[in-house]
Amino acid sequence: MSESAIICVDDEVVILDSLKKQLKRKFGDQFIYEIAESAEEAWEIIEELREENINIIAIVSDWLMPGTKGDEFLIQIHQRFPEIVKVMLTGQADQDAISRARKEANLHACLYKPWTEEELVKVIREAIS
Repeated sequence: MSESAIICVDDEVVILDSLKKQLKRKFGDQFIYEIAESAEEAWEIIEELREENINIIAIVSDWLMPGTKGDEFLIQIHQRFPEIVKVMLTGQADQDAISRARKEANLHACLYKPWTEEELVKVIREAIS
């Protein structure tokens, strides 16, 4: 079993299923893949993984979600876990939110919906190298 995880956060289950399927197809059992439908659910997963001493290498988060927006969530992640690679996935983020995430969350990349599997794989490969 892998000791590293990738977490995908989006309020649309179909998006989460796609992300997980694409990552699993490319990286197989190299990682644990967790999905969360909100920032709150993602925090719960992060705590569980940390308790199990599983290294979280990347978080791919949607921008427009109920409750906490993706840029806010990624900034909070960065403040607590600066080593985690942060990727924003969006169809609707404004440039201010992206710029803010780049500056305050050390955003690694921003993928625009609809993304391609190649784009996703490239970003994760860069993240783990």
